[in-house]
Amino acid sequence: MAALLAGERDPAILADLARSRMRPKVKLLQEAFGGLQVGTFDGHYRFLLARMLERIDRTDPDIADLDAQIEAMIAPFGDDVASLDEIPGIGPTAAAIILAEIGTDMSRFPTPGHLASWAKFAPGIKSSAGKTKGNGATGHGNRYLARVLGDAAVAAARTNTFLGARYRRIARRRGKKKAIVAVGRSILVIIWHLLVRPPDPLP
Repeated sequence: MAALLAGERDPAILADLARSRMRPKVKLLQEAFGGLQVGTFDGHYRFLLARMLERIDRTDPDIADLDAQIEAMIAPFGDDVASLDEIPGIGPTAAAIILAEIGTDMSRFPTPGHLASWAKFAPGIKSSAGKTKGNGATGHGNRYLARVLGDAAVAAARTNTFLGARYRRIARRRGKKKAIVAVGRSILVIIWHLLVRPPDPLP
């Protein structure tokens, strides 16, 4: 974007600036940038792009401050974050969100089923990544938890793991939405077992 604002219009040069996940798409980027040579990126678009980049630059420090605050608050739960991070489909950010929503004290959920029911990821509840249908008689539900579990289920589907195989098997038979709910519930069961603490020994 900065190169565009600086006046660069060569599609090959612009495409070669791609990084990380965009690198495999260099040829597609060259085709997309080809239109710039015929004057489609005029002064109006330069003005709009400059304003958007300035807004991003102003927001970056705020995001960095928030990230630092989150890291400080989650530090006491570092071991739990690391444990959840081992689950396919869950990374450090998702682990932090999950802990923020369900806590680390599983004593209020006597079984994994109680946690899944509270989160509205129990069998019979029609839910899909944040959207719940039906009477919702059990549990409170939590749209933030549902969203991160839905994303984790989709990410796990791309892995060669038990969760990935479960997603693909259910998706073939019953559709992707039901697969997301089923795998999200499986992830919650794993989380419960990772977080449950053994009772204190009797004196």
